[in-house]
Parts: sequence; C-alpha cells; structure tokens
Amino acid sequence: MNRNTVMVILVLLTFFVISFLTNVLGPLIPEIIDNFNLSLGLAGLLPFSFFIAYGVMSIPAGILVEKYSEKPILIAAFVLAFAGSLLFAMFPRFSIALLSLFLIGIGMAMLQVVINPLLRQSGGSSNYAFFSALAQLIFGLASFLSPLLYTYLVHNVHSGNTSFIISTLNNVVPGNLKWVSLYWVFAAITLIMIAINWLVKFPKVELLEEEKITVGHAFKELLSNKYVILFFFGLIAYVGTEQGLADWMSKFLQTYHGIDPTTQGANAVAWFWGLMTVGCLLGLILLKILDSKFVLMVFSSGAIVTLLAALLGSRDISLMAFPMMGFFASIMYPVIFSLALNSVPKHQGTFAGILCTGIAGGAFIPLIVGGLADLIGLRYGLFLLFITLGYILSIGIWAKPIISNATIIEKIRALFQQRQTK
Repeated sequence: MNRNTVMVILVLLTFFVISFLTNVLGPLIPEIIDNFNLSLGLAGLLPFSFFIAYGVMSIPAGILVEKYSEKPILIAAFVLAFAGSLLFAMFPRFSIALLSLFLIGIGMAMLQVVINPLLRQSGGSSNYAFFSALAQLIFGLASFLSPLLYTYLVHNVHSGNTSFIISTLNNVVPGNLKWVSLYWVFAAITLIMIAINWLVKFPKVELLEEEKITVGHAFKELLSNKYVILFFFGLIAYVGTEQGLADWMSKFLQTYHGIDPTTQGANAVAWFWGLMTVGCLLGLILLKILDSKFVLMVFSSGAIVTLLAALLGSRDISLMAFPMMGFFASIMYPVIFSLALNSVPKHQGTFAGILCTGIAGGAFIPLIVGGLADLIGLRYGLFLLFITLGYILSIGIWAKPIISNATIIEKIRALFQQRQTK
C-alpha cells in the first residue's frame, strides 16, 4: 500500500472520528438533564461549550497549520480530544462536561482545518471531488452509528453482559451513569488515532491559494463586503438549525410523546443523520440538473413544512418528521458554502476561515432554544428554527454568485447556441 493510499484512508478515518464524536450529544441530552437535574437552559450550555470552540479556533488553526505543518496539528487535536473525553469519563459532573466538550470542540475544529488540504494532496487533485463526496458519506455513516452505539452501551453496561469490553466498562462506569461509558470509548478511539498519526509518515502539503488563511488587509477587505457578512450568518443559521434539531429532538420526543430517549429517541437522531447522507446523494444529482439557488429554496421550503409537522403533529408524525429534517438539511451546508465562495473574486481561503467560524452557530442556537424552552416550553422554543430556516431560504433569493454551478441544462443550451453560430 503506497503512502498516498495510507493517507487517504487516514483522512477518511479522521472524518469518521470527527463525526462520531461530534454528533452524539443530542441523544445524551435527556439523560444528562435527568442525571444532573438541569433546566433546559443549562442543558443548552452543553452544545454551546462544544461549538463555541469552532468560533475560537477555526482561523487560528489555519495559521498554525501553515507554521507547523499538518502532522503536529493533527496529533495535538487528538490529544485535546483524548484529554476532554478522559476528563469527563473520570469525573462525570456538569461543570467538567462543559470543559470537556470545549476541549473536544477545539480538537475537532483543528482537525476540520487540516484534513481537506491533506485529502487533496494525498488523493490527488484530479480525484479530490470523488474523495470529498466519499468523506461526506463516511461522515454521515459515523453520525448514524454513534447514537446506535449509545443505545447499545446503556442497555449492556451493568446488565449482566460478560463480554470483555462491557466487563471492562463495568469497572469504571457508575451504575447510575451508564451513558458515561461512551466517553471511555471516545478516549480509547482518540488514543488510537494519536498512535496512528504518530506512526504514519505524512506527505508535504503545498496549500493552494484558496486554502490559505491570512489576516490583515485581506480580512478587512472581506469584512467590508456585505455578502461576506450575509453568508457568515447563513452558516450560523444552518449549523444552528442542524444542531438545534439534533440536540433537542430526543428531548422533545420524550417530553411531548413519552418516547424513551435511549431507544426510539436515539434512533430518531441516528436516522436524522442517515437521511442527511441519503439527501446528499440525491443533492449531487440535482445540482447537476438545477441551479443551486433553486435547489436550496426547494429543500429549505421542505424543511419548514416538515419542521411544522414535527412540532405540531402526532407521535407517529413527529417520529417520521424529525428524521426527515435531515434529508432536507442535507444540501444546505455545501450549497451555502459554495455560493459564498463563488461570490467573492479573491481571498477564498480567508473567506473560508471566516465561514468556518460560523459553525459557532451550533453553540448559540441550541442555547437560545434551551433558554426559550424554560420560559415557553420546548415546542415553542424550537419555533426559533423557523427564523433560521427562513434566512436560509432567503439566500436562494439574494445570492448573486460570480460563478453559478454548471448544470447539464446549461451545457446543452451552450452547445445548442454554439451550433447555431456555426
């Protein structure tokens, strides 16, 4: 196996680990609320602690990569994630959870900055689109599997299961906090990733101009462009919507429909991410046929209708509608990101860094939902997502990209016009 193949596998594995650690918080929130006697507003601090790290670290991580190269940054990122996971596994308290999630979030933000240029370099520029799509599928698969692992662990730890892994976890996990076993698993996974990255020889990565993050003149020039600000809020709206749903749907189903968060609640979150993967596959086809702005408007309109059904519908409708939100959210991130980058003529790398700080929307929106839930109830607190989805819908109206996505229809039209001029 040559070095490039090894690196491609390592990057894809890193995508899997990022998703596995990031998107399991939603199923845990009902258990954390019950075990630590939290209000919904306080529970909102959990995703806040994780996603605010993206706002803090996205741009600095890009600068660190250029200075120190990819390998030490990857290892440092996994060390932080290991420390955060082990800390919470050993001391499962709410205050420790906030620090733990922040450390893990810092690590994940660093990984996100490193792995895309590394994937392009190791897989080859000509294969980058294919491997990027494959990485997104793996990302979705990990998000689907992590809630299922949570369900498995809480039903097997301290239950008489005598397998080696469960017996080991029985010795370190409190009987009344079975879900903490997940963080022991995270600690083991991140420790393995540290060892793998330490042993693998990394290629030298030459960053493309659009991958470089610079501060100073480029930063000021971009911030003076109103579309940069508008798209930044677009990323906040998308990630806030995604995490608001993933973090609160299990608690909503428990509160209003009496659904067990360790089984059907966790399954709903798993299928939310699973259907997001399915939507990505369909989106790839649609974006080859239709203008991306039109696709964004259709999917965001579908999301608004589906969210209304999830919040106001019966038990069975909610169980179907919440996961379907993943399908409609699937194309939002790539379309918003590509529309944004195609709306500025230069400094794409710095703009991408600004956009990535918008991932901090995953910190603020769930927190606000939790605060509203304490005042007016979780159902009406989640009505906040109609505002974020409405903003995403508006992007399809006001976006004016310099370059539009190439569609089959446009290619046929251009070919027809070319033949007419001959």
